[in-house]
Amino acid sequence: MSQKNYHVIGVMSGTSLDGIDIAECFFSVSENSEWTFKIGSATTIPYSESWKTRLQHAITFSEAELESLNNEYTLYLSEVLKKFMDTHSMKQLDAICSHGHTILHQPQKGITWQIGNLPQLAENVQQTLVCDFRVQDVQLGGQGAPLVPVGDKLLFGTYDYCLNLGGFANCSFEKSGIRIAYDICPVNIVLNFYAEKLGVPYDDGGNIARKASVDKKLLQQLNKLQFYKKSAPKSLGLEWVRTHIFSTLEASSISSEEKIATFTEHIAMQLAMQFEEQSSVFITGGGAYNNFLIERLQFYKDVDIVIPSSEIIEYKEALIFGLLGVLKLRNEINCLASVTGAQRDHSSGVIF
Repeated sequence: MSQKNYHVIGVMSGTSLDGIDIAECFFSVSENSEWTFKIGSATTIPYSESWKTRLQHAITFSEAELESLNNEYTLYLSEVLKKFMDTHSMKQLDAICSHGHTILHQPQKGITWQIGNLPQLAENVQQTLVCDFRVQDVQLGGQGAPLVPVGDKLLFGTYDYCLNLGGFANCSFEKSGIRIAYDICPVNIVLNFYAEKLGVPYDDGGNIARKASVDKKLLQQLNKLQFYKKSAPKSLGLEWVRTHIFSTLEASSISSEEKIATFTEHIAMQLAMQFEEQSSVFITGGGAYNNFLIERLQFYKDVDIVIPSSEIIEYKEALIFGLLGVLKLRNEINCLASVTGAQRDHSSGVIF
C-alpha cells in the first residue's frame, strides 16, 4: 500500500475497568517498513458506577441480557467518541480502531467476546471502524491474546522486554528472531478490588502494600498455582481470577491491607521470574506508577527499569490498537502465531 501517513483514533477498555482510553494517533511508515508515532489528544473516560457494575457482572448475564448490553454499550461508546472528536475538532480520520470491552474470554472453548464492536458504531460516528481484533485468532486455534506484542516489536523494539502492568501483567520480547509474549499474572484487577474495599480506587504508589505485612502461607499458596508452570502461549481472563485468585484470597481471614501487601509481593515474584539479569524492561500501564511494586521487582531481579512519559504509560494500549487497525487497513500481519498459538500469523480484525 502506498499510503505512508495515518491519522487514527485508538480505543481501549481494559479488564481493570479504569475507563475507556482514547488516543489520537499519528503513524508514519518509512520505505524500509520502520514505524514512528506521535500521540495527539488523549483522554480516559472513567466508567460510572452503574457501567462498572454491569461490566463486572456481565459474565453471569443471559444471552438476551448480553445482547442488550452489547447494543447499549455500542451506543454509549459512540457518544463518547463523538464527544471526543467534537472537542478536538477531528474530521479527517483514516479510521477509529477500537478493541471494545472483553466480556467473555475462554479461548480453550473457542470463545472470546468483546462488546461494542457492532457495525452500528461506524454508522453512529460516521467513520471507518476497525474492530473485533481477537475473534479470528481464536478461530485459528489461538489464545486471542496478547495482541499488543506486534506494536511492542514495531514501536518499542529497542528494549529487551516490554512489560505492561494493567488489569493483568503481560510481557513481550524477542527470542531467536521470534516475538514471544504471554500473560504473567493478575495485577490491578485484584489490587484495585481490595483498594476499593478500603474506600480508595487503587493503591496509590503501593503505599498500602508498603505499610502492611505479607502473609507467607497465602503467598506460597498463590505462587503454587498451576498457570505459572504452563509454558507460553498462555493468557488470563476474569473467569480464571474469580476461580483461582479471589476464591483463595477470600478464604483468608487477613485484612484487605494484608491481602494487598501479599498480592503485591506475589506479583513482584512472578514478574522477576520472567526477566534475565541486567536486561532493560520497558514498563507501561497503571502499575508503572506503583513504586513499591517496582522496588519489589528490583529486589528479586537486577533489571534496568525504563518508565516512559505518562502519555505512553497511560495510552500505550490505545496507541497499539490504533496501529493494529492501520496494519489491518494495509492488510498486513497484526497478530503473531508465536504469541497467541494460532495456526499462522494473520491480519486480524473487521472493517466497517
